Amino acid sequence: MTLFLLALLAGLALLTWSSDKFVEGAARLAHLTGISPLVVGIIIVGFGTSAPELLVSANAAFSGSPGMALGNAIGSNIANIALILGATALIALLPVRRSMLKLEMPVLFAAAFLSWWLLADDFVSRIDGAILMIALFFVLGLLLKMAGKENDLPIAAASTEVDIPTMSMNMAVFWTVAGLLLLVLGSRLLVWGGSGIASAMGVSDLVIGLTIVAIGTSLPELAASVASARKGVSEMAVGNIVGSCLFNNLGVIGLAALIHPLATPSEVLARDLPVMVGLYVLLIIFMFTPPARNAINRWEGLILLLLFAGYQLLVYQQSVA
Repeated sequence: MTLFLLALLAGLALLTWSSDKFVEGAARLAHLTGISPLVVGIIIVGFGTSAPELLVSANAAFSGSPGMALGNAIGSNIANIALILGATALIALLPVRRSMLKLEMPVLFAAAFLSWWLLADDFVSRIDGAILMIALFFVLGLLLKMAGKENDLPIAAASTEVDIPTMSMNMAVFWTVAGLLLLVLGSRLLVWGGSGIASAMGVSDLVIGLTIVAIGTSLPELAASVASARKGVSEMAVGNIVGSCLFNNLGVIGLAALIHPLATPSEVLARDLPVMVGLYVLLIIFMFTPPARNAINRWEGLILLLLFAGYQLLVYQQSVA
């Protein structure tokens, strides 16, 4: 048990650190090769902050742990909205641009219901995975096209604020490659440690994926959102989280299914997906609720945090029942 716990903690630490290095190296490499800041922000940084979820779920599927693969993707989205936005809203008011309701939120709901529909038959095949990946590329193309026309789109605004570190071409290549390799290593440690803990505690891989692993792989998003709030550009936080949820719904589940078809645990359909979509709905409600319209205030952030704590307690109670 101790060895599994150390492996899980080491995997979490390595994922958090290496994802930052991968994003820095890839962003600098893209900048040096003439790729636009818009592409850097939406695709490279968006992929980089979701890389822990992507690789952990891929490794879990490859290792025969479908519950952890799905739990990580869905649990990370729940953590993104309830934990990360909730915690960030306690630090600063989170403005939400009205333009988000025109594109990002409808796309987020469409991605959620597409993944739910494909999961509803209790099995996610490679064909389902391919559909999700095709949808992801379509969404990325749509966001790039729309962001190029409307600079007030939240994801477009976030992309123009990307901090591109100063480093040579050789160092950019090194950190891109090294960061990716360390991400793979960290994800393998995390999956091995998480599976071992699940077996030792007598709980399912799904529970570990929804709780410990989901929270751990969401740490890069938490760091990015808190940093945005402290820098006074807190409007980036919601855009970053919505982008991460899109990657998780489409790319993380899609890639895991392409690697190995996934059986859908009944709890995912009855509990976790409704909670995830319910949080999306609550996010929209908060956008229209006074006193701070088009923003998430501290009281709403506290509500999100309490809901996250309640959800974690529910998952634990049902796992030991």
